[in-house]
Amino acid sequence: MTRALPNLLIAVAALRLVAPGLNAWSAVPARHATHPEALSTLDRTTITLSSKGDELILELPPMDLPAGSVVEPPASLGEFPVNGSIYGFRAEVLDAHGRRLPMELLHHMNVMNPNERELFLPISRRLLAAGKETGEVRFPWLLFGAPVRAGEQVLANAMVHNPSMESYHGVRVRLILNYVPERRPWPLFSVLPWQLDVGFPVGDKSFDLPPGRSERSYEGSPAVPGKMVMVGAHLHEYGRAIELWDATTNDLLWRGEPSAADPGEASTIPIAKFWGLKGIGLPITPEHRYRVRVIYENPTGHAIPSGGMGVIAGVFMPDRKAVWPATNPSDSLYQQDLRHFKRTGKPTTASVSHSHGSH
Repeated sequence: MTRALPNLLIAVAALRLVAPGLNAWSAVPARHATHPEALSTLDRTTITLSSKGDELILELPPMDLPAGSVVEPPASLGEFPVNGSIYGFRAEVLDAHGRRLPMELLHHMNVMNPNERELFLPISRRLLAAGKETGEVRFPWLLFGAPVRAGEQVLANAMVHNPSMESYHGVRVRLILNYVPERRPWPLFSVLPWQLDVGFPVGDKSFDLPPGRSERSYEGSPAVPGKMVMVGAHLHEYGRAIELWDATTNDLLWRGEPSAADPGEASTIPIAKFWGLKGIGLPITPEHRYRVRVIYENPTGHAIPSGGMGVIAGVFMPDRKAVWPATNPSDSLYQQDLRHFKRTGKPTTASVSHSHGSH
């Protein structure tokens, strides 16, 4: 399912609304020192420019996926080869011969920058996340783009599960990134991906799901003021809703509910887009606290190990005068988060007992 671009009328109106701010801060954080001593032993993620020059292909190292297994290999390290902006992405799963495999095999894929700070916590900044229910995500390339730089390091990991009786070899998980080269007059505004999770601050984002109705939440404040431009979410089975609140004013800012799905297909949560004729963005400020809240209804009568998860993510446009804070590699939360994301020393393959895992 494609999150389509808004119609031309809305895009033109939005351009007129933001035209006075064309000199807006670029939203690119200051480049921070890399940490090769912590990352140099990792396998390599490849990031290549497509032959047409309008897509970047981010691909994890190949893995074998035995029948009835869950595979979570350690994270791999990649570098962007060019400067530009990303305005959309879609995930694919391929076999060793380049044939597309069912998206149901992909539970999730995550990409983060280990050298830049996350919006709500002093941990590595999350760039992209995709799963079988994500589909294709795009936003208007004239208006918004997430900047990338040549040499910028990223870490990527994935969880792939195979409940079938067929084994696959040389499985490759990849993201196709819609890309605008630098030195173009667009996009008009640089935006940064952000994430807020009920499993914060760090560690395994899944949790055991008790029977019946249950809730879980987390609160935090953004590092800089700005506007949320898009919000999406990821839930597990039996998730009923996920919400974003201004905990300071007790105002509900957004609520997402899984849409109906055909049997055997993943439910999706429609992406909220905060732009239109009246303006762009949902303002947030460091002076307020914001809460992500997830609601589950487990009808099975028993607890489900790792059966719950609640993640919201989107794109954020910092205020023009905002200064993005530097990451602190010595921070204990940063270190703990990096170790968890790298998955070093963690078993990579297990039998299928449950399809849920960590982000």
